Amino acid sequence: MNRQENLEAFFRDGKTVILPIDHGCAIPVPGLANPFALIEKVNPYVDGYVMNLGVALRAGDMLAGKGICLRADVYNTRTEGHGAGSIGMWGCEEAEMVGANAVMTMLYPGIARENIHFQECADLIRGSLDTDIPVIIEALPYGLGQTAKYTCENIAFAVRLGAEIGADVVKTPYPVDAQSPDDFRRIVESCFVPVIILGGAAMNDDTSLLKTVEDAMEAGASGIAIGRNVWQHKSPAAIARSLAAIVHEDASALEALALLKEPVR
Repeated sequence: MNRQENLEAFFRDGKTVILPIDHGCAIPVPGLANPFALIEKVNPYVDGYVMNLGVALRAGDMLAGKGICLRADVYNTRTEGHGAGSIGMWGCEEAEMVGANAVMTMLYPGIARENIHFQECADLIRGSLDTDIPVIIEALPYGLGQTAKYTCENIAFAVRLGAEIGADVVKTPYPVDAQSPDDFRRIVESCFVPVIILGGAAMNDDTSLLKTVEDAMEAGASGIAIGRNVWQHKSPAAIARSLAAIVHEDASALEALALLKEPVR
């Protein structure tokens, strides 16, 4: 596949539902004990996955027809000091080896070791230019879980930074201080590559989750990459189906909430 075809492996009609299952290197992962069983449950409703190298090597035919994004870094949150943050591990060569369609790495503007971290992002993007493997940048102001910093102002800079340094797609949080979809629309419109939103920690609130996704899509987002709010849900397949209805079928949050109550076949 060429670079555009690899991107299109994730996008249907310009929109995507991606399920990250790459958390095993970074945080305790209740709900992700068997990633392969999870893939079988949600496969009808998602367009692609983010995964670490070990899972990608073993997932095999169950990923046929789905976009595969190889996590290129370990986003370690359990180590103090120099090891904390994002640690570059893999590149486009490994992505090609496992048949992945993209690579993903963190971008943390504002962290203490910003100079080293930015160079690792640049190295990944530089390596991608000699291949047909696109790069998805996960742009998080000041680091993973710094939710108070995820303001419109900080996210606008992080998203534009990701695009400016060469990302094909930028993944980012929905701003904590957005008063309406218009606030996020200005961020999306200032970025010249597709913007998708992440879900963060499990919210245990279906209404809020679905409303956030509805607002993001109304604002012009190109889709979602939501992990814990899917695979830590009491019914991962059902919530994935409802999220896909908002992204691909323009369902409202209320319609998606009603769909959530229907049996999954």
